[in-house]
Amino acid sequence: MTSSGISATAQRLLVISDTHGHVHALEAVFNWAQDRSKSGGIRATAFLGDGASDLSHAANSTGFFCEWRLVRGNNDFDFSLPASNVFDFCGHRFYLCHGHRSSLYSGYNTLVAAAQNLKAEAALFGHTHIPYCKSTRNVLLVNPGSVGRPRSQNGATFAVIGCEEGEPLVVEFWAIDSQGKIERLTDIKQ
Repeated sequence: MTSSGISATAQRLLVISDTHGHVHALEAVFNWAQDRSKSGGIRATAFLGDGASDLSHAANSTGFFCEWRLVRGNNDFDFSLPASNVFDFCGHRFYLCHGHRSSLYSGYNTLVAAAQNLKAEAALFGHTHIPYCKSTRNVLLVNPGSVGRPRSQNGATFAVIGCEEGEPLVVEFWAIDSQGKIERLTDIKQ
């Protein structure tokens, strides 16, 4: 699913999670995304929980606005946000959740079953703070890692999914350094 790059004609879905109050890092991501949006790139954002209150601050300060899909994490206290969501984008169906209710540390069976029950081809989740991408039982599992509190050798990360109707999804991971510089990751270190 991860390849050498997303095609120029693909619509892009920004996938972020676990900002945990690190608004400056999120602002760096939004500035980067806004630059990409001008050239026909990012069309929607999936936020997978733990820092939902950070979004409005970062969006207002950067001017980055697009179609948003949000779910509540175990550290979000806005109970008007759903615990999970289904999102159709560019001919593909995504299941979104934070993951804390999916027994992630015991495997991905609960997550895969939920996605399959909703006829989603991809399950997007956070909670572990570690970037992950693997296809299991015909469901693409994607964890963008954490913008605010990374737990992997990659540091702070997020993902972009290239979507074209009738084509496989293409996932790219991006890293944010302490100065807000963003670079594409070619190798995900677990």
